[in-house]
Formats: sequence, structure tokens, C-alpha cells
Amino acid sequence: MMSRRLEVGMARILGIGGYVPDKVMTNDDWAAIVDTTDEWITTRTGIKERRFAAEDESTLDLCVHAAERALADAGLAATDVGEIIVATDTPEVYMPDTASFLQHRLGCDTVPAYDLGGSGCAGFVQALDIARSRIAFADRKVLVIGVELISRLISWQERETCVLFGDGAGAVVLGSGAGQAELLDVVAGTDGSKTDILTLVAGGTRMPFTIETARSGAHQHLEMNGREVFKQAVHRMSGGVDDVLSRIGRTIDDVALVIPHQANKRIIDAVAKKAGIELDRVFVNVQSFGNTGSASVPLGLWQAREANRIAEGDLVVLTAFGAGFHWAAAALQF
Repeated sequence: MMSRRLEVGMARILGIGGYVPDKVMTNDDWAAIVDTTDEWITTRTGIKERRFAAEDESTLDLCVHAAERALADAGLAATDVGEIIVATDTPEVYMPDTASFLQHRLGCDTVPAYDLGGSGCAGFVQALDIARSRIAFADRKVLVIGVELISRLISWQERETCVLFGDGAGAVVLGSGAGQAELLDVVAGTDGSKTDILTLVAGGTRMPFTIETARSGAHQHLEMNGREVFKQAVHRMSGGVDDVLSRIGRTIDDVALVIPHQANKRIIDAVAKKAGIELDRVFVNVQSFGNTGSASVPLGLWQAREANRIAEGDLVVLTAFGAGFHWAAAALQF
């Protein structure tokens, strides 16, 4: 007997939500802590400020806010959710996964819930690909969240990296029913030969967390080859845009808006140039939120919709890269 399967392309976004903490951390605030200036940060990254979680907020809290907004936007209750995927590299605890806490906090039924971790900033778009397969084969509503609370885990002394990041969460609910946008296709890839260009080694089995690790600050030391990350990010994000458009038989001229991962304004500008799209058709919020990791793309999607940057009939492309070296892109038809 053949397995029941919905047509490919039947996954739709039913609701979108986002959340950023209230606390604003400006470049001048950072200049009072490390040897940097507003001019230095702005020129190299385009970032002016970012949001940091309050002392009583955790990764789970950020998830809950974004999830509740996405569910409300979809007109759904927590009990309507059939599966939960949380993309994050800053989990609530080491074990179990953040999705387990979220399932309980939201009041969902005892549905499958799991984290997609280690994919860096590409995690949310990769999770969309997983979600559409779950919808196609199980016809369930899937809650997908990208969330990071990076401010609590990075070193506040390493000026090259500490000024880049912010906290936040973005969420979508996907299903097979009528919705706001159809998920036309997703492409993704990994080049494991580039694992060393963006990595946090301490805490795994290669370098277990110890007192010595803590004293040296190795558990907060993000190793980043900026030049190589820039090169790979531009190559893979623009390539992802080309690939997903090719798969759906569309061109860059058909695209109303590209929402890229917000790592760095220079990267965004270079991706737009290589993809052949004008900057006024590229959504940018890195100046306000910095790099929010897996939350970056869903936050951009939420903000773009709230700011009326997306209209009915628009073709929107999401594209992201992350440590791994991972990349992914998705096409949405509103």
C-alpha cells in the first residue's frame, strides 16, 4: 500500500511572529567596554545597535514570545501544532533541547519537538526544508522558530566579535491549508571542509568544558576567519538565490524582495550585487539588531511584512549561511 503524500509545494506559511528584547546596546555602549568606536563598527559592519535579553530572560522566553505571535497571526491555538522545530546555537540548557521546554510552556499536545543546532545562522531556512517534508508526509502544522540569545555566551572582551551580535527570535507556522505564502522550494548545502573558518571548539568532546576552559575563556572564544567567511557567505548566499529561482523556473527580475541573513552590511551589499538585484529590493535591519544568528531571517520576514514591504503576489527569497559551512535559500509566493 502506497504511503499518503501531499503534492510537493503544498507547504504554506500560516502565521509569522517575531520578538526582540527591550534593552538596546549601542555602539557607544560597547565603546565604553572594549577598545572600539561607533565609526569603527559602523564602517565595517553597518551595525548601529542591537538588542540584549534582560537578566530574567532566557532562550525559552524569546521563543515563547515569537511563537505566540506567530500562532495568533495564524489564528491557531497551541494545541493545533503537530510538530516543533527550534533552530538555535544558544539553547536553554545543554540537555534536553529547547523545543522540549517550548512544547510544555506553550501548552502543546505531546507532539514531536526537537532542536536543529550547530548550523549557525542557516538553521532557520534549513528547518523550513525539514518542515515541508513533515507536512508533505504527515500533513501536520509545524511551528518553526529561529532564536539566539548570544549576548550571554560570547566574550565581552573580544572586540572583533562581541560587537556583532544581538538577541532575538522569529517564528512561522507552516501547514497545508490556506495561508499567507506558499513555500515553493528550498535549497541547502554544506561544505565541511570549511568547518574551521567559523567555529566554537570548547564544550564538545574535542575540548570538554573544564575549570581550565572557563578560566581561559575558551568556551566564549568564537574563532572566525573574517576574510574567508565573507568570501564564502557571498558565494553561497547569492548562489542559493540563483539555485532556488532556477528550480522554480523564475529569475531575479521576478523577485519582489530578498531577505538575507543579517550578518554584515558589506556582505549583504555584495550578495545583492552578485545576485543582480537592486538594494531597494533587499531587506536590511542589521543596523538595528546586529547578527541575531538563526533568528535573523525570520525576524527579517516578520519585520518586512509588518512594514508593508511584502504585498500579495510578491515572490520573496530567503537566503542564509552559517558555520558548518552551511547555506540555504527558500522561495515564498505570497
